[in-house]
Amino acid sequence: MKQVPIVSHPAYQAALPDGHRFPMRKYGRLAEVVADMGLASNGFVEPEEAPADLIALAHDRAYVDQILACSVPREIERRIGLPVSESVVRRARSSAGGTLLAARLALQHGLSGTTAGGSHHGQRETGAGFCVFNDVAIAAKALHAEGAIHNALVVDLDVHQGDGTADCLRDEPDLFTFSMHAEKNYPVRKIPSDLDIGLPDALEDEAYLAALHAHLPRLLDAIEPDLVFFNAGVDPHRDDKLGRLCLSDDGLRRRDAYVIEQARSRRIPLVAVIGGGYSADIDALARRHAIVFEAMAAWNETE
Repeated sequence: MKQVPIVSHPAYQAALPDGHRFPMRKYGRLAEVVADMGLASNGFVEPEEAPADLIALAHDRAYVDQILACSVPREIERRIGLPVSESVVRRARSSAGGTLLAARLALQHGLSGTTAGGSHHGQRETGAGFCVFNDVAIAAKALHAEGAIHNALVVDLDVHQGDGTADCLRDEPDLFTFSMHAEKNYPVRKIPSDLDIGLPDALEDEAYLAALHAHLPRLLDAIEPDLVFFNAGVDPHRDDKLGRLCLSDDGLRRRDAYVIEQARSRRIPLVAVIGGGYSADIDALARRHAIVFEAMAAWNETE
């Protein structure tokens, strides 16, 4: 059985100061978990760092140049929540390149994923919420500009609303943004997606899945996208430090399997990015992020 191609790079795990609250170690551990599961026995596909011109498809060029020079204003660095160092910039560029590469592989093979990505708070003129560059918006705009896709659907199931993706793609009617998130969570000021579904706090598996079932099939049928970008953030999990929802591991597994099934049963290619997930237990967090790769492999066996 041919494996689902998975994009990964050691640069996805940047160096941070000791005690930083962002769980950066999850990226390296996720790659190890995916490999240990046998999901990448043919090896990972390594991306190149995204060049400035590519990133500037989704971001203001002045902001891009400030980031690449590690010279952003302190206010923007505070909004990002990460030090804008050479290591963090390399991570952001590699992540953007990785999502675009994974999207190209999905168009070729039906399914693909990257062990990073989903930096959905990155806006046109600023980063925010641990997000420097908006990798999904960059990839979607690049593929659309070159004619590789006519339209796309972003299915953002991170627990936080995808304000940055909505901002970056607001003038792109062919690139539809759908965010289903905890309504009372960050960001306080939300930039409207094409469709936002704000969920109440403490929602559990069945009610969450019912909401997803109510919206995803009709979107896929109405839009008929050439590609689905799936932000499979695991921060809706009940044990997540920054989530306000109460999904179980099984709930995440059923969610990811459903999104994949809905896209692939319609022969729509899907690319998965891992999105958010926050816990001091890096092993548990990496296993949660691995669920989407397991789900893609399971579907691949049925095709």
